[in-house]
Amino acid sequence: MSSFLRPFAHHRALFAAGAAAVLALALAGCGSSGDAASTPAGSTAPSTAAATPSSVGSAHDGPTMPGMDHMAGGDGLSAAMDGYQLTSATRTLPAGRPGAYRFTVTGPDGRPVTDFAVDQTKRLHFYAVRSDLTGFQHLHPVMAAGTWTADLAELKPGAWRMFASFTPGGGPGTGRAFVLSRTVAVPGPATMAALPAPAPSVRVDGYTVGVAGELMAGMEHPLTVTITKAGKPVTDLQPYLDSYAHLTAFHQGDGAFAHLHPTARVDGDHGGPQLSFHAELPSAGDWRLFLQFRTAGTLHTAALTLGVG
Repeated sequence: MSSFLRPFAHHRALFAAGAAAVLALALAGCGSSGDAASTPAGSTAPSTAAATPSSVGSAHDGPTMPGMDHMAGGDGLSAAMDGYQLTSATRTLPAGRPGAYRFTVTGPDGRPVTDFAVDQTKRLHFYAVRSDLTGFQHLHPVMAAGTWTADLAELKPGAWRMFASFTPGGGPGTGRAFVLSRTVAVPGPATMAALPAPAPSVRVDGYTVGVAGELMAGMEHPLTVTITKAGKPVTDLQPYLDSYAHLTAFHQGDGAFAHLHPTARVDGDHGGPQLSFHAELPSAGDWRLFLQFRTAGTLHTAALTLGVG
C-alpha cells in the first residue's frame, strides 16, 4: 500500500492536552513467510462476559458488530463511498476452520471494478478484524472476473468486520484511496476479551517492540517504533510490502480503520532498529495497532494498544 492515503475524518475537535502514546499488549506472532498474517481471536485473557453477533445490519452492510455500527465513509466503516461499493453475499462464515470470503467492488456505473492501481506491491489489501480487536488477519486476495476471494484462516465465534483497501486504476476514482467494509457473523458462543491497557513495550517471537510519540486526535505526529532482540538492536529487517514494517490501527468501540504511513525507504535486508511513521488518528481513546515486520523470511505480527488524547 506504499503509503496509501487513508481518508480520515478531520472534523473532530482537537484536544488541548497531549497524551503520552504508549503501547501495550498481547500479540500474536505470525510464523508464515507468505503475505497473509493472522492474530488469533482471544489471544488475550478473555473476560467472563459472553457476546453473540447482532443480526441487525444496514442497507449497505451485513450484521452489525457490537460497537462497530457507526457508518462514516472516511474511516472505513461504510460499505459504500462516492459511488464505489463493496458487495458480498456472505453474511456468515464457519467457526474453527478456514473459510473463503468472496466480494466485489463496484464502481459508479454499477459494474465490477477490475482496474486497480498497485499499492505497496498489491492491488488490494484485505483485513478481517474481530469486534473486540483480538482477531486480525491481513490478506491479499485474488481476483477472477471481477470477484475477489480472500482465503481466511480459522475464525473464532463472534462478529467480524471485513475491510477492503484499494485505489482504482481508472474511472472517476483514479488515484484515490478507498477503504470499504462489511460485517459477517461467525456462529457459536463468543467470549469477548477486554482490550489490554497501554504499556511501553510488548514482546513477540523473542522480539521486543517499543513505541514512542505523543499523539493528539486529528493531528499528524511522528511515531517511532524500535525493535530489539535479547537486548540488542535489530538491524536485519527485510522488506515487507515495500517497507520495513506495515502498521494498521483500529479504534476501540467503533472499529474505525487507520493506516500509519512509514517514512523510511527500503534499502536491502538491513532495516531497523528504529522505524518512523506519520501517525494521524482522528479520534481520542485507545487504538489497537498491528505492526507487521519480516526477519529471515518469517513475518511477525505485534499487537499493541496505543492511547490518543
